[in-house]
This record gives sequence, structure tokens and C-alpha cells, in this order.
Amino acid sequence: MTTPSRRHFFKLATVAAAAAALPPVESRAAASAPAAGTPLPFDLGIASYTFRSFPLDQALAWAQRLRVKKMTLKDMHLPMTVTAEEMAVVREKMKAAGVELSGVGVVYMRNEEQVAKGFAYAKLTGIPMMVGVPEPPFLALAEQQVKELDIRLAIHNHGPDNNIYPSPESAYALIKNMDRRVGLCVDIGHTQRLGLDPAVECEKYFDRLFDVHIKDVNGSDKAGTTVECGAGIIDIPKLLRMLATRGYTGTLHFEHEKDGKDPFPGLAESVGFVRGVLRTL
Repeated sequence: MTTPSRRHFFKLATVAAAAAALPPVESRAAASAPAAGTPLPFDLGIASYTFRSFPLDQALAWAQRLRVKKMTLKDMHLPMTVTAEEMAVVREKMKAAGVELSGVGVVYMRNEEQVAKGFAYAKLTGIPMMVGVPEPPFLALAEQQVKELDIRLAIHNHGPDNNIYPSPESAYALIKNMDRRVGLCVDIGHTQRLGLDPAVECEKYFDRLFDVHIKDVNGSDKAGTTVECGAGIIDIPKLLRMLATRGYTGTLHFEHEKDGKDPFPGLAESVGFVRGVLRTL
């Protein structure tokens, strides 16, 4: 045996011995993976605007396929003119699908009449929280309704497309001294489109964080549009770690605005990505 071949032989023998000392690949993977059935740190839901081109029955069928148990309904799925009898039918459909009605909205309130109608609608549905946008002159009236009806109001920010509540801070500054049941629904896509870090913004205003609309976007400016979670520029793992560390008890509602005529593939990819990240926390 020549000297180079002896060196090669001893090198292979050393590698083989080291490999033999390691547990099987399956054992190592099992040791590093979370136990099967480990609960996620908070609930996942869907904002039904994702399914805006489809009826409620189809939206619920897709939620079932994704094993997502909560949904907020937009008015194309639950009209603001809904009657008590119609609401009873919706409740039965959602119960049969195993999907909880976690809220309604976004509900826009531009005058006193719309505030009254918005909260009457929320009361009829029996939900604990309304995602809404009461314009600043009518915030006090909205707060009064919150107190009277004990329905939480989560104000949704809309990024650079809307100068009323573009950022979480723009709403927080107006509600920070209001009843504790007035809070925020932070849309992380619109927040990123302002050039802000959604994880930082959610942590800054965590004491009023009632809801999160989760998505990804492809740009930090007005031109940024929704893409599948993990395919854009938002640091979603950073956001999820912060929420888990702070003990967030709300729901992450997916609002997948891309591919309105065919939303399911992209939504499924987004839900899978977020679930995967949460399993590593």
C-alpha cells in the first residue's frame, strides 16, 4: 500500500467511526423536531376577504381543508343588512364546518349613522370583536358603543393607500387613553409597505394588539403587493417569535389578497409556511 493510499484508508476509517458514534438519522430528526400534536402558541384564522369572489359555503370548505378553525367575515359573506333569522343560518353553517366566527369587518364608519349601524351589526352577530375603521371625529362615539355593548373594536391600519390610519401608531395615538376594549388590528402587509418593521410595530403597541392580519408583500412602498408568506420581504419568523415571547392571545388571521379568483393555492402555501415556523419556536 502506498503512502497516499494508507492516508486515504485511515481518513475513511476515522469518518466511519465518527458516523457510527452518532444516533441514526431518524433518531436525530426526532430529537430536534417538536412532539407531534404540540399546540401552536396562538390561533390561526382567515379573514374572509381572502375569498371575496366566492360564496360563504366555499370559504368554509377551504377553511376546513386547511384545518383553520376561525374566520372573520366581511360583508360580502355576512351582509350588514343580515337579519336574526339569516344569522342563525350562518351560525349553523359555521358550526357544521367547525369554524368559529371570530369577528366581522373591516367595517367602515364615516359618520354617526354608520357607527350606530356598525355596532348594531356586530351585536346581532354575537361576535366578541369588530375590526373597524371609525374615522377620528367619530372615535368617541365608537368608544361609547364599545362600553355599552362590550364589543371590542380593533382598528385596522391601511398603509400608504389611506391617510386616516396608515400605521399602527396613527391609530394608537388617538386611542391610547380610551377604554381598554378599543385596540388595534395590525395589518402587517400595509405596515411593511410604509417601510416599517411589523414585528417592531406590533411590540410597540402590544398592549392594544387585539388582532393581526398576516400576509407577505414584495416591497416596502406603496407599490408593494401581497405574495405568499415566505416569498416576500417581511421577516415573519421575527414577528412570530415576538408574539410568542410576549404571550399574544389573539388570532393571526390570514388575509391573502393575491389571486382573488384562485386564492386557495397561495393561501395554503402561506398557512403551511406559518405553521412550519411556529413549530420551531
